[in-house]
Amino acid sequence: MLIAFGGLPGTGKTTVAQTLARRLAAVYLRIDTLEQAFIVSGSSQADIGSVGYLAAYAVAGDNLRLGLTVVADSVNSVHITRRAWRKVASDAGVPIFEIELVCSDGTTHRQRVEGRKADIPGFQLPTWNSVLERRYEPWESVHLVVDTAKVSVEQAVEAIMQLLSPASPQTRTV
Repeated sequence: MLIAFGGLPGTGKTTVAQTLARRLAAVYLRIDTLEQAFIVSGSSQADIGSVGYLAAYAVAGDNLRLGLTVVADSVNSVHITRRAWRKVASDAGVPIFEIELVCSDGTTHRQRVEGRKADIPGFQLPTWNSVLERRYEPWESVHLVVDTAKVSVEQAVEAIMQLLSPASPQTRTV
């Protein structure tokens, strides 16, 4: 199964995705890690976003075809990336479970963004203004919505675990 996360920076994607991946003993793919590796290698800044996603799609596909569950952690803010994750799952012949994290409390969201410390060496964290200005398209697909202003990491992961088998064919909010 492919579990594809999305949501603006500071909503808790990485924390929830890592916790879920540990619990499932799943392969964990983080776009930020891939993008930072490309930056360190001297790749052009202009293409980092697309290169990071393309690398993640390829690695996810390899692991899915091996029969492993993959947890993909990315902002996943536009239709094209969401469709690409669905294609990766389809090409590998596995189901996809899509999860959007939101933080409905603007003050909490801002504090998270402004109070974070980079856990990837050299990684440039987004500013609150860059989060507000980010292009973020509404989701078209069936997915789970988790509001991290209302639930803890543990509650979010537990809700996801309950829905994974079988995955619910409707959009839900936690």
